[in-house]
Amino acid sequence: MEISIFQVDAFTITPFSGNPAAVCILPSNRQAEWMQYVACEMNLSETAFLIHEQDGYRLRWFTPTTEVNLCGHATLASAFVLYEKEYVDCKNIIKFYTSGGLLQVRKKGKWIWMNFPRFDVTEFTPSTGIVDALKVKPLHVKKSNENIIVEVASEKEVRECTPDIKKLLRIPLQGVAITARSTLPEVDFVSRYFAPWVGIDEDPVTGSAHCCLGPYWGERLKKNELVAYQASKRGGIIKIKLDNNRVKLGGQAVLVFEGKLLI
Repeated sequence: MEISIFQVDAFTITPFSGNPAAVCILPSNRQAEWMQYVACEMNLSETAFLIHEQDGYRLRWFTPTTEVNLCGHATLASAFVLYEKEYVDCKNIIKFYTSGGLLQVRKKGKWIWMNFPRFDVTEFTPSTGIVDALKVKPLHVKKSNENIIVEVASEKEVRECTPDIKKLLRIPLQGVAITARSTLPEVDFVSRYFAPWVGIDEDPVTGSAHCCLGPYWGERLKKNELVAYQASKRGGIIKIKLDNNRVKLGGQAVLVFEGKLLI
């Protein structure tokens, strides 16, 4: 049986930048174990699996080592493929049924907008282990679900951060975002995201992290619409709109290759 699979660079319009995701469109359901094997074979931060369901698609995301409950860039990549390959008309909303709830996505011009849950932040006193592992001087530290947000004084500190991944792994977390105000007038804040606990030392561009970074910086900057840049080596732009208990994330994407799984 041949199964269509695509690789998409998300949150960018430039090939080989942004965050790469594999998108696998299934003709029928497959076991999670098989999906995990494929994700390991693709060896990208996320592989998305789609199967037509009701009036939308069942969507699951796998890193090379585990299934996750929410992934922004692989959702963007999935929607891009469905629109680009005309599985779905560009005028229509896509409904994704996921373990993280119903996600609705629409295309507006060149941008794809994803309606995601909003994760507000709470106060958090970091252990010396987190600070030592990141090797930075925090201005503020907050917590959102299992993610930690560490604000530092400058964009330069974000870009030059070289965390000790082995030390980070000793701390029970899901992900750590290091962030600062941007030096560019067209960008509000920059960040980087580390998640070795799920097999990703550094994620190139992390949509789901902006479900908490957006509200954090929205409050700090008193803005409901923001532009973020994730300053990994590959880099990518995310637009953010805050709306009560939801966060709308906007991004672009580019198709790198498509093929068939011959299994």
